[in-house]
Amino acid sequence: MWDLIRGSKITMLTLPLEPTDDRANPLFKDAAGCAQWLSQLQLTNLQLAHSLLLTQINELNRYPMRGLERLNTLELLRETVGYVQDDYAKKLIAKPLPLNESELMVFIAIVQLWQSMVLGYQRCLQAYIAGDKLLAKHGALLCQRCLLYSGLEIFEHLRTGYEFEPKLWHQLNELYAFAEQQNLQSTEVPDPLNGRHPLSSCRSIYVKTLLACHARPAELTRSQLQLLDNWLAQWSDMVTVKNSYTVSKGDAQPLAIDLAGEQGLLPVKQVTHSASMRYLATVPLSKLLRVKTILLQQGQTPRQAGLCEHCSNSDCIELLVFLHQCWCEDQRARLGERRPVAQRAQLCYKMEGIYAHISGKPFTQPGRDATLGSAARKQIETFGRVLQDGRNKELHEMCFPLETWNFENESILGARLTREDALGGRLSYNQLIALRPGDAEAFLLGVTAWTNVTHAGQLQIGVRYLPGAAEPVSIRATGVNLTVSDKHAPAFLLQAVPALKISASLVIPRDWFSSGRVVEVLHQNAEKQHVKMVFSVEHGVDFERVSFTLVH
Repeated sequence: MWDLIRGSKITMLTLPLEPTDDRANPLFKDAAGCAQWLSQLQLTNLQLAHSLLLTQINELNRYPMRGLERLNTLELLRETVGYVQDDYAKKLIAKPLPLNESELMVFIAIVQLWQSMVLGYQRCLQAYIAGDKLLAKHGALLCQRCLLYSGLEIFEHLRTGYEFEPKLWHQLNELYAFAEQQNLQSTEVPDPLNGRHPLSSCRSIYVKTLLACHARPAELTRSQLQLLDNWLAQWSDMVTVKNSYTVSKGDAQPLAIDLAGEQGLLPVKQVTHSASMRYLATVPLSKLLRVKTILLQQGQTPRQAGLCEHCSNSDCIELLVFLHQCWCEDQRARLGERRPVAQRAQLCYKMEGIYAHISGKPFTQPGRDATLGSAARKQIETFGRVLQDGRNKELHEMCFPLETWNFENESILGARLTREDALGGRLSYNQLIALRPGDAEAFLLGVTAWTNVTHAGQLQIGVRYLPGAAEPVSIRATGVNLTVSDKHAPAFLLQAVPALKISASLVIPRDWFSSGRVVEVLHQNAEKQHVKMVFSVEHGVDFERVSFTLVH
């Protein structure tokens, strides 16, 4: 624990920090040595460069040195660390969850390097608190850097899809509380690595991190999270952090954060006021989001609206509306649509695995024997059908496993589930799955709306149900100049839902769709139909849902 008496105020930081060690021996021991070492660092081997940076910064953090010299050395390291971290993180783009062993090692190394930067600046902050006169004018910068790298560590978890430990909230909140106690929270300091916003404050970094975590990041793609990060760099300055609040009727409600707590933002109605509670006014954000949305709807491009250079209007509008719901609207209304469900579900994925479990037999080319084994035939002879458990067992032996998942909540549109099994497959965002709740006979087709791994290591997913009962079929392209195989492929016919005015559609393998293509649809009873694909309704990583018309 570090104590500092300034006038009558006692300021404390309780964040863990190991003592320095005279035996520490980094390859550079001052800023000049660091500059020389960096000039010789080979960045062609990314893994090696990352490992060297992590090792040497950890050793530097143990090494006893003057506070200003440590600060100057860390400032020299920032650009190279940022470059290597960004490049190394590309290895995790679009990876299904949970990460495999090698990917997980990359993720852990990235997180450790961000935390090493936090500890380095925290060491400088320790000297500042101890009264180092050479650091006296750098208090705001030291706090900003500690908050910045704490935020980057948190953001790495968000974009990879891994929950972070509550201790990171404690670190972030306590650092901001310290900056506030020293009245440094609004002081702008240079941040030359952030080209568009070369000045930054503790408050803007803190607000940016809080709002990113409150934007339901598990439901956002990696590119949406990057866009969110860019927007918050522009917008975070307009959000105040105060120890009280007032609201007018119809205004967006404030969000609350407990500086003494280990969690993020909460709706103000869910907290009890205390001296450590702070409040973020969301009215300016609400107005900004609505204005930007209206400008795009009126025909401005995202670039003209100051939002993005390369995004489409529809993508930006969708994200703006989503963020307004997260930050400025009562989420209880959304959550009220979902009811808690205390039941299990069996889940399968991949086109052929889903086909096998819905149809009760593995997919084969028509004309081949697609029946199950002798046990299944005996069940048919005895009971007139294949028993569910027997069918599951044989399909599992054929490498079509069923996983056990627990519902957390469900609505008519989808559900949130956590995998019960310790081991299982890897799932991606926007992947086709099928699940059978409880004792139900039929499987529901759905799409993963988001994936996340808890800090306990369990895989969680949000599922969006596809409309209509799913019938397993096989399809074969017809005609000349085919760009896909002329063999049959597994597919699913989704029946029309007249009550919702939803027409029948086909769920087909990815890259099969071509507008106007005629395909043969073979049903389980051997009936054949020819249909013409019209347009793509939606597509994911391994499927496409398309509309069609019958060809007579």
